[in-house]
Amino acid sequence: MASPRTTRRTTTSGIRRSRVGWQFTGPFLAVFALVFLAPIAYSLYLSVFRTQLVGGTRFVGLDNYTRALTDPQFWSALGRVTLFLAVQVPIMLFLALLVALAIDSGRLYGASFFRISVFLPYAVPAVVAALMWGFMYGTRFGLVGNLNKALGLSVPDPLSPDLILASIGNIVTWEFVGYNMLILYSALRVVNPALYEAAAIDGAGQLRIITAIKLPALRGPLLIATIFSIIGSFHLFTEPSILHTLAPNSITTYFTPNFYAYSLSFAGQQFNYAATVAIVMGVITMAVAYLVQLRAMRKAD
Repeated sequence: MASPRTTRRTTTSGIRRSRVGWQFTGPFLAVFALVFLAPIAYSLYLSVFRTQLVGGTRFVGLDNYTRALTDPQFWSALGRVTLFLAVQVPIMLFLALLVALAIDSGRLYGASFFRISVFLPYAVPAVVAALMWGFMYGTRFGLVGNLNKALGLSVPDPLSPDLILASIGNIVTWEFVGYNMLILYSALRVVNPALYEAAAIDGAGQLRIITAIKLPALRGPLLIATIFSIIGSFHLFTEPSILHTLAPNSITTYFTPNFYAYSLSFAGQQFNYAATVAIVMGVITMAVAYLVQLRAMRKAD
């Protein structure tokens, strides 16, 4: 049986370890609460009030949420980013997968340079990328306009209402293929080389190695890349907001949910309803990401 002195010493040691742990995690938790939890709490607070010219600010409960769920402009924006997600994300991840497999094959000449070249667009800020591609898309001053004049062509306007979503998808794909490629390539680098040697001894070709060894090893990384891409698609904002000045007839103020919330807040001074739209969009994003993860886990089981 332990003596009282031993018990006190053990308790004191545990308290010291606990204090040391809080000293390491305390700064992070403070910053996390300040820049993440506090804005969410403030947005929730704003969403249950309404500010009017007559009557001032008053508590309205869930009226703002009812308005958001019946707002045709919000649903139009949500449908647009859902279509963007359904088309752009598979294309981007497929290209990232092809690039990662090509680099990992060991048969690509200049693989290091190619890897850096593919990843380099991710280092370009989204604002700069949107401006760069926006001026390239221009029919009066950009690359498309120069091609039309020099070659006598009639290239469709990438900033037209019919093509603007595809043009934004091209920008986003150009930006994030390298990022997703790096995730997939990193996962391929940790595969045990003995598996490749055993497959080669059994007479397996490259296609069989890819389908039997590499692709199963990429299930987890592909899930992570998919979830990140879903979150990014639902939060699409920078590219439409930059291109809005170049194509105001193609990009409306409710082009995406985030752009809609931004316009409500800074152009319409509807801070309470903007906070509501942002919260509803956040909940939808979390729900979709969770369902995708749950479905992937069930398939794995």
